[in-house]
Amino acid sequence: MTRRYLTFAVFASGLTTLGVELTASRLLGNVFGTSNLVWASIIGLILIYLTLGYFIGGRWADRSPHFETFYKIQIWAGFTAGIVPLVARPVLRAAADAFDQLQVGVLAGSLVSVLVLFIVPITLMGTASPFAIRLAITDQKEAGRTSGRIYAFSTLGSVIGTFLPVLVLIPVFGSTVTILIFSFALMAVGLVGLGLSVSWRKAAGWLTLPLLLAALAAIWAQGNLKATAGQIYEDETAYNYIQVLEFNGVRYLRLNEGQGVHSIYHPDILDFQGPWEQFLVGPFFNPDYRPEQVSAIAIIGLAAGTSARGATAVLGEDVPMDGYEIDPDIIAVGREYFGMTMPNLNAVAVDGRWGLEHSQRTYSLIEIDAYRPPYIPPHLTTVEFFTLCRERLTADGVLAINVGRAPNDRRLIDALVATLSEVFPSVHVMDIPDTFNSLVYATVQPTRFEDLQANYDRLAADGSHPLLLAAMQRTLQNQRETPSGGQVLTDDRSPIEWIINSMVLRFVLSGEVESLQ
Repeated sequence: MTRRYLTFAVFASGLTTLGVELTASRLLGNVFGTSNLVWASIIGLILIYLTLGYFIGGRWADRSPHFETFYKIQIWAGFTAGIVPLVARPVLRAAADAFDQLQVGVLAGSLVSVLVLFIVPITLMGTASPFAIRLAITDQKEAGRTSGRIYAFSTLGSVIGTFLPVLVLIPVFGSTVTILIFSFALMAVGLVGLGLSVSWRKAAGWLTLPLLLAALAAIWAQGNLKATAGQIYEDETAYNYIQVLEFNGVRYLRLNEGQGVHSIYHPDILDFQGPWEQFLVGPFFNPDYRPEQVSAIAIIGLAAGTSARGATAVLGEDVPMDGYEIDPDIIAVGREYFGMTMPNLNAVAVDGRWGLEHSQRTYSLIEIDAYRPPYIPPHLTTVEFFTLCRERLTADGVLAINVGRAPNDRRLIDALVATLSEVFPSVHVMDIPDTFNSLVYATVQPTRFEDLQANYDRLAADGSHPLLLAAMQRTLQNQRETPSGGQVLTDDRSPIEWIINSMVLRFVLSGEVESLQ
């Protein structure tokens, strides 16, 4: 019974290790974002901690090959894992404030500090497999089979620990409580193992640790994850940390670390002078084009529906819109907090490329608002994807893309223009004033800025909707020359992360961050 339970304990340790790792990524992602740089930091350091644990576990097992030692290590591993999110909470709140103010030094220090906190629990969890192998081997002839079984159950636990927090625990309980659940579970396994292998009286003496952790959690784990001014809603989902802020009646949707507003809403305002209004301009690059010619719109990166609301106001409720937003909870937030109740909007919670590929419609306008450096899905940047977009556009259709950039670094725009030019005959660029955003328009028919100017003059004389006219005027006033020479991106080779990481690091190291404060 004792040795069979040892196998289960190894399974629990593997489950907890990956569960804590995946939850740590969300805990940090809520503040520092989920770029591959953050992921690399988390995964790399945790692998180093596990490596250290393997070395320590093997030596520890040789010096003290006792079940009592093994289960005490598990109890301490569980306890120290539960302490991490409680100790990290004030650090993460300070880091969230620093992110709002772009204080790079504070952010870097906070990220390193929180990652260092995981060294003790993850290292202790790493001791489990080598320690268990030492305890389980009683016959050298069975050494291979025994070690194989131990590693198999540890890996099986890791597999479950990979999916359980993402699909169930984090959306239901949040990242802090999820780590606490894994923590208490591992301590429970250690306590039962101690009772089975030594004595229940000995195990009872260790109940002080879970009781102490429960008391600390009751004191420190309360309140919002972030203490941002104006916050009226926050939630953690399988995809994002969602935050809704409100100032002077205007609501803002922020995701993860909060750099960038993904949607904005006021019941009496339509023109927020951001990227949302500029999408509307796309079809009017076609010569002699009128609003009633727009047949349907697709939006990839719907968020909480700001651009859909503006399009409905300008074009009317007779124009159907398909909005693709991968996170269903964001759609729910849009309906509750951002007035996203337009009857002509069909909000679909799927990946944008998949949704567009399976759509039965053709569109006058396809909007892509899913690019937000450093989060740009590579599969939405390639020749193959833009070919799919062209197939879903009408004969006079237009693809419009909101692209983030650095003040003096336009490599991302150059690459996208080069890729779009492989598929579309005309590509146009405008910079949105007072932002780090540009709109890139790609048209099925050959078009010119002169065509947009002619349409503006005619629609202004006709008294067209003021939101459309204002967006067209901004595009004309902030047009940029179409670049050439960028890298063409394909499904096989789309080094978008390389471009983005280089762009972000260059921006940070240039000192331009400080100049913006």
